[in-house]
Amino acid sequence: MNPATSSSRFNRLSFKDGDSAEVLSIQREADSAGSQRPNRVYAEPARQTPVFAETEVLVVGGGPAGCAAAVAAARAGAQVLLVERYGHLGGLSTGGLVFWIDRMTDWAGKQVIAGFAVDILDRLPSDSVVGPPREDWGSRDPAKNAYWGQRSASFRDTVTWAPKVDPEWLKIVSLDMLREAGVRLLLHAWAVAPILEGTALRGAIFESKEGRHAILAKVVVDASGDGDIYAGAGAAYSAEVDTASMHHCVNTAWTWGGVDMERWLRFRREEREAVARIRDQGRAEIGEVEFPYSSWRPDVALFLGPRLTGYSPVKVEDLTAIEIESRQWMVKLLAFFREHCPGFEQAWIMQTAQETGIRHSRRLGSLQPICKADWELGRRYPDEVGVSPSLTPAFASVSVPYRSLIPAEIDGLLAPGRHIGCDTSSHTFMREIPQCWLTGQAAGVGAAVAVRGDTEPRNVDVRRVQAELRRQGVYLQVPAETGSVAEVAGPR
Repeated sequence: MNPATSSSRFNRLSFKDGDSAEVLSIQREADSAGSQRPNRVYAEPARQTPVFAETEVLVVGGGPAGCAAAVAAARAGAQVLLVERYGHLGGLSTGGLVFWIDRMTDWAGKQVIAGFAVDILDRLPSDSVVGPPREDWGSRDPAKNAYWGQRSASFRDTVTWAPKVDPEWLKIVSLDMLREAGVRLLLHAWAVAPILEGTALRGAIFESKEGRHAILAKVVVDASGDGDIYAGAGAAYSAEVDTASMHHCVNTAWTWGGVDMERWLRFRREEREAVARIRDQGRAEIGEVEFPYSSWRPDVALFLGPRLTGYSPVKVEDLTAIEIESRQWMVKLLAFFREHCPGFEQAWIMQTAQETGIRHSRRLGSLQPICKADWELGRRYPDEVGVSPSLTPAFASVSVPYRSLIPAEIDGLLAPGRHIGCDTSSHTFMREIPQCWLTGQAAGVGAAVAVRGDTEPRNVDVRRVQAELRRQGVYLQVPAETGSVAEVAGPR
């Protein structure tokens, strides 16, 4: 599917935030000759599924939330097994090439997403992390913001801690942290179904080159990113999106090598009229021009696009179309950049993402969703397990409740990451990599406390969760004497 053909149309989404007032998306047109699946079923024979392992905490998914959950649970004393479908850890932050780690500081420059986020970034080699020095966090100096604004680390005229990292080193460090914590790891294994005892989740079925196996667990952490396990278990979830926002778009990201990003950034800064002409020419020749982001190296450019709309990230044919269309668009864009854009004359395709860039699919029907109406008023939840930077200086930092990770109906389950319980407005920032680290760490500690107390995650004393999170370096706003989750949430 070619982005410039009639099968797609370009759609510009306008925003107040960010480097550009317009963000490209490509809207999929309805295809009258779409996929026709046979209206038949195949009755599989009954079989006995061998148990591969039994563990206290099973983490499904090795992305940012899953890695943080596994390490946090193991550090809190639990026996942990993590299942990951790819051959690496890090999820979208590595295999998805989303190595722009969004802001972790508040408007005064205080790092509010800490704990695991600090641990993992501090372990990276110095030449694999690029971002503002600590003394500049929170700076409103125009020159510093102009510089870091072109490098995605200034937001609303404030310098933020939002580094770019080498995704390969992030894979290595993630693996090292899990192994050092004592987490048992299964790569190249895909969890495909929940194991239920009544309304309690007690493990998952997974498939691999060895076939189909079961893993039994006291607590399951669904860190799949799409809520695959909790959806399969029958937990309530929401899937609606704000179609005026980019946050429902999907894409395959890529990097180009052999570029001169400093030359390109200087050109964008000093030759605004020429940049506008390039954009107009791109729209005329290939439909649109997607501009790149800087990376951890001056000779590597990152493209988080094209942003495609009209596709479902939980439908296999749509995922296939996304991969095809993204790569076809990349090839056209490469030829255009080589010919027209300073610094890209020798550009070459370095890497396309192994994982599809999914921003939104499902959001958990949790005990306490994170809601815009609450954080606009500065509400602090008594069962707070993390703090996120707010969207603007007009609002206080956002309190993240433990109950946003707990499904309303299913026991034995926590669900951190981009599929936590929240409304569409809150999802725009709660889906980011640091917030996934935040909620993953909270879920891992919650799971370990539940195992140690021989109780369900919804019934743990949140003071114990908060105490362990503080021990692991997490920043919390609420005082240590907060009441228990049972007292906060009420009876089931």
